[in-house]
Amino acid sequence: MSTEKIQIFDTTLRDGEQVPGCKLNQDQKIVIAKQLDALGVDIIEAGFPISSPGDFKSVEAISRVVKNAVVCGLSRSVEKDIKYAANALRHAKRPRIHTGIGTSDIHIKYKFNSTRDQIIERAVAAVKYAKTFVEDVEFYAEDAGRTDNEYLARVCEAVVKAGATVLNIPDTTGYCLPSEYGEKIAYLRDNVEGIHKATLSTHCHNDLGLATANAIEGVIGGARQIECTMNGIGERAGNTALEEVVMILKHRMGHAYHTNVDSIQLNRMSRAVSDMMSMPVQPNKAIVGDNAFAHSSGIHQDGVIKNRENYEIIDPKMVGVDQSSIVLTARSGRAALAYRAKEVGYNLFKDELDVAYVKFIDLADRKKEVDEKDLKRMLAGLFVKV
Repeated sequence: MSTEKIQIFDTTLRDGEQVPGCKLNQDQKIVIAKQLDALGVDIIEAGFPISSPGDFKSVEAISRVVKNAVVCGLSRSVEKDIKYAANALRHAKRPRIHTGIGTSDIHIKYKFNSTRDQIIERAVAAVKYAKTFVEDVEFYAEDAGRTDNEYLARVCEAVVKAGATVLNIPDTTGYCLPSEYGEKIAYLRDNVEGIHKATLSTHCHNDLGLATANAIEGVIGGARQIECTMNGIGERAGNTALEEVVMILKHRMGHAYHTNVDSIQLNRMSRAVSDMMSMPVQPNKAIVGDNAFAHSSGIHQDGVIKNRENYEIIDPKMVGVDQSSIVLTARSGRAALAYRAKEVGYNLFKDELDVAYVKFIDLADRKKEVDEKDLKRMLAGLFVKV
């Protein structure tokens, strides 16, 4: 049975870089862009060209080096923005201009001091102007999560008629529940005339911790592009995490969908972004956190040693991690101690293990974690290495 392709739109270099303290220089952006291209993402949002001369130059430089992915530049629904984006993208093999405007009543009233009809006029004009530069134009309806569905459908229908090839439906404030967001995407799929001419895209923020869940519900509702960042970095609480949606689609929904992302590169890609942005990955982060495949509870360790699938649903090798970690703490049992002792050259018999375990528990009670050096030192004082 054939599966449907889900486009992965990476915005690490645009939305991700908006995080305080995560500013990258041009050389770093080029390195990350090349690695994202090799990872297999379909679209790289390289920046917001009009925001600064440095961003313009970076988008231009990335456009020259990316070989496979679409290179995208962000703009507001302003002609000058759009022209800047087009100029920055002129060397791209596959350029895309990403333009749009806020559509929620809150944005219309308080951000633009405008009306619903005027917003549609500006949206259509922006898409038509962008189409004079590139064929591939993505439209974002900012704050779509808090936009009335019927009005949002009117906006989408108008910009599709104007030539938009992708419709980005952002939950800009992380407001939606998964069921609400999935229903919103499904409503657009079913009620926008000409929707077959465009790709529906999710762009979810994590203010309530629901960005990944919302993106997946969006796919179920009909979206065929997910906008995301490595490690889930982004404004405020962050964006949908690329590594999470890729592995959900691969591991739980592979019967229906696929991506072009090479999951084996995920751990290395995560480390590269974390290092260059000086943004540590939380240890308990799904898929790429240091503890994602680490076990310290004796019950869990015993189960994993007997069969990894007892407590792991993903083979760590699938995401570029060599193996699961058995971490020795005061909660570890004899099975874990025997396992780690064997790794450092001590194949302990039962009576030897009993002796070693008493010594180990005493040591573990005094330390958060018994590392390899501690273990070797302890065992050397008790036994002759075999």
